[in-house]
Amino acid sequence: MVSVAFVDDHPMLLEGVQSIFRRRAGFTVVAVGACCGDAVRIARDAEPDVIVLDLNMDDDPYACIKVIKANSPNTKVIAFTASAAVSHAIQALEAGASGYVLKGGPLTSLAEAVETVVHGEIYITQGFAAKLLAAMKQSKSGDDLKLSQREDQIVRLVLEGKTNKQIGIALNITEKTVKYYMTIIMNKLKVKNRVGVALVARGLMSSDAPVANNRASFN
Repeated sequence: MVSVAFVDDHPMLLEGVQSIFRRRAGFTVVAVGACCGDAVRIARDAEPDVIVLDLNMDDDPYACIKVIKANSPNTKVIAFTASAAVSHAIQALEAGASGYVLKGGPLTSLAEAVETVVHGEIYITQGFAAKLLAAMKQSKSGDDLKLSQREDQIVRLVLEGKTNKQIGIALNITEKTVKYYMTIIMNKLKVKNRVGVALVARGLMSSDAPVANNRASFN
């Protein structure tokens, strides 16, 4: 069972997403909240696999995501929002979110998003994924993208959803060495975390063809 929590300050929407997940096999709703403080508390106390977090709340949702990821690193965060602004998506993903789902689409798409992030992939709403990857790709200069052979190997393993420990085993290097290379890679790509690395690398290593499905899948 995948445990899920929802934090949104719109009661009707909150009730709707709960209802969908309670009827769907394989999921259990462990908590709900209405503010960022609730989200941090839920992550700490309930330890859900995934928190679906509204970005349009009075508190600072981006700071909230950072706190959740710092204190509860095993909990994935999906930003659930009406904003189709690329800047908001980049900010949420760089804060540590593993998914960005636009409101207005079918609520059942959230189930796919949850299933995706639980398996270590990134989920971005269909159509918006191509727009986001194009924007991130355009913001990088050629000088920033000259990766060494080892850095390229590590990035490709990140795209497969591997942890630092798993990357170290695959390349026969220490986890500490992987962390060292990840710092260099993040600086080169001008991103703040491995989610940003995955997003940028996905856009740079693929063709310019648009993303064909909801998943920004990095396998």
